[in-house]
Amino acid sequence: MSEPTAEPVEAAPPAESVHPNEVEEAGDAAASGRAADSKGPLSKPYRWLSIGMFSLIFLAAFEAMAVTTVMPIVASDLDGVALFALAFAVPLAAGIVGMVIAGNWTDRSGPLPSLITAAVLFVVGLLIAGTATDMTALIVGRFVHGLSGAAVIVPLYVIVARVYPEALRARVFAGFAAAWVIPSIIGPAVAGVIAEVFSWHWVFLGVIALVAPAAAMVVPPILRVREKIQGDSAVAWSVGRMGWAVLTAAAALGLSLSKEFVDPWRWVVAAAAIALIVISARPLLPRGTLRAARGLPATVLLRLIVAGAFFGSEIYLPYLFMERYGFPASLAGAVLTGAGVSWAVASWLQGRLGDRVSNARAVMIGSVLLTISLVGVFAVAAFALHPAIAFVAWTVAGGAMGFMYPRHSVAVLGLSPVSAQGFNSAALSIGESLGASTALAVTALVSSAVVASAFTADFAVTVVIALVAVVLAPRVRPLPAASAD
Repeated sequence: MSEPTAEPVEAAPPAESVHPNEVEEAGDAAASGRAADSKGPLSKPYRWLSIGMFSLIFLAAFEAMAVTTVMPIVASDLDGVALFALAFAVPLAAGIVGMVIAGNWTDRSGPLPSLITAAVLFVVGLLIAGTATDMTALIVGRFVHGLSGAAVIVPLYVIVARVYPEALRARVFAGFAAAWVIPSIIGPAVAGVIAEVFSWHWVFLGVIALVAPAAAMVVPPILRVREKIQGDSAVAWSVGRMGWAVLTAAAALGLSLSKEFVDPWRWVVAAAAIALIVISARPLLPRGTLRAARGLPATVLLRLIVAGAFFGSEIYLPYLFMERYGFPASLAGAVLTGAGVSWAVASWLQGRLGDRVSNARAVMIGSVLLTISLVGVFAVAAFALHPAIAFVAWTVAGGAMGFMYPRHSVAVLGLSPVSAQGFNSAALSIGESLGASTALAVTALVSSAVVASAFTADFAVTVVIALVAVVLAPRVRPLPAASAD
């Protein structure tokens, strides 16, 4: 496979002469935009489109919270405890392929076709997982709805870039975070009750009933703005990029399976898988990402790193509460509730602060707070401290992510030409999936080598990952010539 060349992402457009009438029209448009900006994403021009997109995020949030809560029960029921981490790594790896396809398709045909297709496949994946009778079938279902669920995000990001003025984008992404609030509050508890009273199967199958109303809500407003979000048919299908995506996903899964080998082969397989990930992921990311080049490349890399630190910890917290402290599933999931609420609140706060806090500063603040909170979680696992400490620490971690996550998106869109919005939005989401799946694989590998203190090893790995984010966070600030910060 030949390596595709990423579009230039930081070049400024050449200056052009402007007719006086165009200046007047631009002024009128700017005034209109300012009027809409003052009312926010729910003002008349954007109301139903915003509500529709927020509904899709709400659905994805509910599914994520519910599945994370009940997965310990699922793994036990299907005799698949050894595949616990793999059940999370598979959808993340599949998402890499889904996002590359969605990015290419969106640049070529606009966001609507990929959005509808992803929604249909999402239902299929949930149906497979919800009717699974063994861990293999469950993982197949997780693969399908991981492939499609990740693909939903790319067209939504492109819609934000093409429909909303730049001054509103941080608030739209804050709205995405706010859509996690109710699922964060009720999702874990509801999922736990359903699993305990009925069956964990209904946690998957029940989500299917919510997909159709969400899709029906988002499609009509998208059709009304279809002229703004049309793709460019001149954009070619990048078969090579898709091939690299498949190879990256396969390498990520190989890393997840490396712990199944005996010593020393597990470490040989893991090292080979990591090397392959580095090679195959490079064409999927903006130039300079792997060396943390300032600006957009470093922003994508930071998203990868903080996602690894946060999500690599998240799946083990309910498991820790159930295994060590004897919490029921409905109560163990409450730790996710605190983080979900704080994520939404912090995201709302950064949206209100706007330019008063730069993208680079927001990422630095978030990275430091995330590291501190993960140290707290590690201390609970290592020294058997009261679980309330872990709850508080994880709530702070959610706030840290909410404060910096929208700024990753705003910075990337601000530095992307229209022709590369799909590619760079996909790269941002690919980084998130790749970081999370790699962290899950590494934590599983390390904990399998130190069974006596598995949870401690898991959280020690994520603390180290978070420290790397703190070191690299200043590089989010772009060079002066390309600054959008």
